[in-house]
Amino acid sequence: MDPQAPLLVVTGPTASGKTALAVELAERFGGELVGADSVQVYRGFDIGASKPRADELRGVPHHLLDVRDANDELDAADFAALADAAIADVRARGKLAIVVGGSGLWLRALLRGLVVLPKVDPGLRERLHREGEAFGAPTMHARLREVDPELAAQLHENDLVRIVRGLEVHAQTGQALGALRAAHALGGPRYRALRLILDWPKEALDARIAERTRQMFEAGLVDEVRALLDRYGATPRALSAVGYREVVEHLAGAFTRDETIARVERSTRIYARRQRTWLNNEPGDAWRTTPEEVQSASGLARLTAFVERN
Repeated sequence: MDPQAPLLVVTGPTASGKTALAVELAERFGGELVGADSVQVYRGFDIGASKPRADELRGVPHHLLDVRDANDELDAADFAALADAAIADVRARGKLAIVVGGSGLWLRALLRGLVVLPKVDPGLRERLHREGEAFGAPTMHARLREVDPELAAQLHENDLVRIVRGLEVHAQTGQALGALRAAHALGGPRYRALRLILDWPKEALDARIAERTRQMFEAGLVDEVRALLDRYGATPRALSAVGYREVVEHLAGAFTRDETIARVERSTRIYARRQRTWLNNEPGDAWRTTPEEVQSASGLARLTAFVERN
């Protein structure tokens, strides 16, 4: 790993146009993409994860797509190790590595590293999961909010897996996982990275989210989720991601198709707001911008200077 070599990071909230911009930059600067999306890494999670199609990539290599089955889960530390290897491989061939994705914790793991946490206590984790099943994820989320408000604010109230992890770490250490991660993020960077954070006005991003949600359902999102349930059951963490979670509930008969579309759109807007808050609060060299500004004459000149600086 060469910390002085340039690394471009194209990030931002969901539906902000990250992949399309990253492809344009890869074509201009001779780059390859390294994904930082915590759902696109799984095989079969295509429509709901907005996984780029071959025609959208236009021949640009994209690493860390489809690298695991959903029952072989990746965490942030696993991702960072895979991304390190992919970046080294891209650079060894004289190409510019361009990281693209909006999974904030995964980007933190790659760019700044993660706090060392205690090993999983299987008995404690099992007990917390049983309590979650008995009392409901929202009740566990409320409990987490009391001991770790920072982490609770980042999690959906039904995200039992991550809620349990927060409660587990607090029980083991007496400290809040959110605060531990925030403090660790103040450490030194692992790469010389420039983060392009795509920043749209709220109304414009909401419209993009609505249109993308409609396109997902027209493209067959319900059939995709049905196939994933047939293959894996309902246990993989990726099926609790925004879009997948709501369709799982639809297939269980809880909501109509139209209700589900509205719920996915609403959940995606909430998730986008959380992403924006997380990404804007991360330390490091960042440029809050739009795809049009990046591709302007002044924007390309700024990127060229960054890429060519030794």
